[in-house]
Amino acid sequence: MHALLIVNPHATSTTERRRDLLAHALAGEIDLTVEHTAARGHAADLAAKAAEDRVDLVVVHGGDGTVNEVVNGLLSGGAGADSPILAIVPGGSTNVFARAVGVAADPTAATEQILQALTTATPPRTVSLGKAGDRYFTFNAGLGIDADVVERVEQRRAAGAKVTAALHIRQAVAAWFGSDRKIGHLTLDIPGRDPVTGCHLVFVSNVDPWTYLGSRPIRTNPGTSAEGGLGVFAALSLHAPAVARMAGQLLLPHSRKGPHGRRLLRLDDVQSLTVTADEPVGLQLDGDFVGRWSPVQFRSVPDALRVLV
Repeated sequence: MHALLIVNPHATSTTERRRDLLAHALAGEIDLTVEHTAARGHAADLAAKAAEDRVDLVVVHGGDGTVNEVVNGLLSGGAGADSPILAIVPGGSTNVFARAVGVAADPTAATEQILQALTTATPPRTVSLGKAGDRYFTFNAGLGIDADVVERVEQRRAAGAKVTAALHIRQAVAAWFGSDRKIGHLTLDIPGRDPVTGCHLVFVSNVDPWTYLGSRPIRTNPGTSAEGGLGVFAALSLHAPAVARMAGQLLLPHSRKGPHGRRLLRLDDVQSLTVTADEPVGLQLDGDFVGRWSPVQFRSVPDALRVLV
């Protein structure tokens, strides 16, 4: 088996020693090539070349953004069984997709998972992906205030701040105070349903949980799975009582019911949807701010990716 290890040396929780141990452990079992990313977009280029060269397995050691790049590179020629198998060794601060599909959060344990799967010839797990326009996302997309928070966090990180849960919370509060809480500017269109106007934010999830606050899972759509369609969550109010109720429900431990209320819309197993705005608004995909868009067309891509877990 020929494998490529793509490492983001700047990922939050990676170290040189850990990267060396990972490469040594994998090289003992498979024919391994190691590449380090040098800039944003490099991981996608490396993964696309691996798919073109028909590499059997691509292992990525990095955070959610690096995983997203690798997935988009692997599937640049189209989704399906011909693309390389993906394995993930978490290296970021959250690692949402990896944890949602069953990868151990600890990098050493995740490496052991890969080695065990290779030794026992465990078949990979085939999962669906979301797609916004022409770009895939693995766990979540967000329009509106959610994307504004991501943009704020990226700006602080570029200025040297450490990405933590506390930083996200501070920026979420700042974005809320800076938002238009009177009028929702997003319209949600799902085939077979009446349009929903007045949305303040829209989450589109491919897995559950949507994200994590430390070790605590945050669930907007508990009925969403990596093998099914998309989960849709839309907030029709950002007034303080509605936000407090929603936040409390999201933070309830072990909640399988998920958030609910008159000012929320939640749907599971959605195959496609379109979100339009009065004017282009922020869009984030897998925790990366990707600019201001309107409209955005989302769809579920079944059986898109094979993941070794």
